[in-house]
Amino acid sequence: MTAGSDSARARRSFIFLPGLKPEMFPKAVASGADIVCIDLEDAIHPNDKPAALERTLALMADLPDAGEAEVVVRINSLRTPPGLTDLAAVLAAGADGPRSLMLPKVGSADEVALIAGQLDDAGLDTTLHVIIESAAGLEHAWEIAQSSNRLQALFFGAVDLSSDIGCENSWETMLYARSRVVAAAAGAGLDAIDVPWLDLEDMEGMAEEARNSRRLGFVGKGSIHPKQIATLHEIFSPSQAELDHARRIVAAFEEAATGLVVIDGKLIEKPVLRAMERTLERARRMG
Repeated sequence: MTAGSDSARARRSFIFLPGLKPEMFPKAVASGADIVCIDLEDAIHPNDKPAALERTLALMADLPDAGEAEVVVRINSLRTPPGLTDLAAVLAAGADGPRSLMLPKVGSADEVALIAGQLDDAGLDTTLHVIIESAAGLEHAWEIAQSSNRLQALFFGAVDLSSDIGCENSWETMLYARSRVVAAAAGAGLDAIDVPWLDLEDMEGMAEEARNSRRLGFVGKGSIHPKQIATLHEIFSPSQAELDHARRIVAAFEEAATGLVVIDGKLIEKPVLRAMERTLERARRMG
């Protein structure tokens, strides 16, 4: 089954808040992040997971206005007891449950298909986001991306992946993995979203990595603090010059009605046209 992303949404940034503290939801929305993710996994101590799940489901049942933000709940891995508990609770909540789930540590397409099948049986239209953050997940990223039409995005988890592989978490060592995630997402028409930058004192380092991520094909990047979001939105939004260039190329192909055109002495072929159309589509998604 081929997956497909919601083309109406921008996903330039995301920010987490712990499920144990739903009172932080308005502040997370006010940060301006495109995705607000309520976390039941890494941010929650094992002893607190039942309380975090209860409070998160209560928030979902009476969700405040989130504006343009996409609200996602990150459950625990389906291969753990807390993950099975999370999924059972989501299914029991029905239409009052989360509208979108983030699935961590996915290692195979079967995991996604199992959750999608349970949602189908429950009659829910819940969408799914997957984090690729293990050696197994990276190996099966292409199949995972194709596993359900509920999928919206592949997230890249460099911290867990580097730990699983046993390598340094740097741009150079993670480049192969990032490239595979982007390719898998593109093959299924999904968004690829990069890992947060963890050093709040190095904003220039974050900006450099975000620019590299965008050049590689990611459409957004995570944040750990609201002060990072404006920079991420600027980097992952097409500039006016890029939009003008894209419109010019698209118009030239429409007028020429051929497989190639020449602009400013440069030969432009159809693959470039597709890239320009993606640029304009990204702008539309950002309003």
